[in-house]
Amino acid sequence: MPAVRPLSIIESLRARIESIERRGRHARSVLAFGIAAMDARLPGGGLARGAVHEIVGGGPGAADGAAAALFAAGIAARAGGKVLWCLTRPDLFAPALAQAGLSPERVIYVQGGEEKTVLACAEEGLRHGGLGAVVAEITRLPMTASRRLQLAAEESTTLGLVLRRWWRRDEVAECGQPNAAETRWQISVLSSAPLPVPGVGRPRWRVALTRARAAEQADFELEACDDAGRLAVPAALGDRPVAQTGGRRSTAA
Repeated sequence: MPAVRPLSIIESLRARIESIERRGRHARSVLAFGIAAMDARLPGGGLARGAVHEIVGGGPGAADGAAAALFAAGIAARAGGKVLWCLTRPDLFAPALAQAGLSPERVIYVQGGEEKTVLACAEEGLRHGGLGAVVAEITRLPMTASRRLQLAAEESTTLGLVLRRWWRRDEVAECGQPNAAETRWQISVLSSAPLPVPGVGRPRWRVALTRARAAEQADFELEACDDAGRLAVPAALGDRPVAQTGGRRSTAA
């Protein structure tokens, strides 16, 4: 019997591994924002499904934190399907999420006693593959944990959202640490547009794309999510040209 060459064995193993990887790999779709200037900044024209995206408040205050949560809710609302929301304490206001398009009957809440439990539940939710989105509310996102979430998301088409919450001012420094999330968004509250009659106009946010793979950083001044989870360009800013500010592209979209 002729001897089998070692090189033939290696080539055969490589072919088998590539075949297994191809079977387990999903063609990734994207969830577009529907705002041309934002979608143009993102590879594929939107937020990648089957991936993890990080969302933080622009500061340690409660207002920016609430805006970040509503931004996440709007994305989850447009992702479709059931949403698993993992958190350490039950402080979400369901009517506010509904105003951002995420109705209560679509949300499954999981409360963990510590962030380790929240991360484990989010990972299982991402691996499940039957959810539209998984939201994990945490303060710290270590590299190892973020990689586990990213790998779990890649095994399905589920959209993963990590909402960073700051309970103390000194925790904000954690935001700068590297992790495996595909994008990082920073949400800050702006003044509402004045109305011609007494009242409060639609809330406005500064939405900053502070990190994305193969994409430039950018700032956008936008109106907050409506009851369908959609952001909007303020009418007065719709025709404003793109400006370069401090190494980051800033636009009113």
